[in-house]
Amino acid sequence: MARGQVLNRRKVLTEVESKELLKRAGIPVIDTKLARNKKEAISISKGMGFPVALKIISPDVVHKSDSGGVRLGLTNATQVGKAYSGIMSSIKQEYPQSIIQGVSVQPMAPPGVEVIVGMSQDPQFGPVLMFGLGGVLVEVLKDVSFRIVPVTKRDAREMIKEIKGYPILEGYRGQEPASISALEDLIVKVSQFVEQNPQIKELDLNPTFAYKDKAVAVDARIILEG
Repeated sequence: MARGQVLNRRKVLTEVESKELLKRAGIPVIDTKLARNKKEAISISKGMGFPVALKIISPDVVHKSDSGGVRLGLTNATQVGKAYSGIMSSIKQEYPQSIIQGVSVQPMAPPGVEVIVGMSQDPQFGPVLMFGLGGVLVEVLKDVSFRIVPVTKRDAREMIKEIKGYPILEGYRGQEPASISALEDLIVKVSQFVEQNPQIKELDLNPTFAYKDKAVAVDARIILEG
């Protein structure tokens, strides 16, 4: 999709909306709040504690980072205010016809192994889950595995072990290992969520940070059937 192209607003849930649905389903997501203006962004940031991240909230903006809609590692109120203004300026230039609801404010998550859990609808098989290394790596390496919903814990374990990057999850070269059990639980919960909500066309939890004792979705996107 070209940058600046406006999607059907009825189909795309915002990050805040997506995370709220996922949270209700018991899927771990990082605390995220909507700020409708600069003053709210600063106030929410102070309440959360620095550092924080700001991301544009608009049903029309898909490529948030590429369009200047993301600011990370903000350590004080002044930086948050400047980041808010910068995001608005960038998005209005890239997506002049978009409806902007504000920005999401969330605490910066500690570094972890970045993975992706996703879902798409296959014309023949229905909902299919995907797991792999996340962040930009998913586009570069395409190191992913797939299973048809519903997915059991055994299926989830196999999905995790199938990717070539599995040694990274085990703690490659002294890096802290990720909790395979937490990732299994996450995949199963996403499978259940998708099965209970057949109107979901696509879902992405990318990146999800995997730690030694948990896994938490840092960003989330849900697209509904038209």
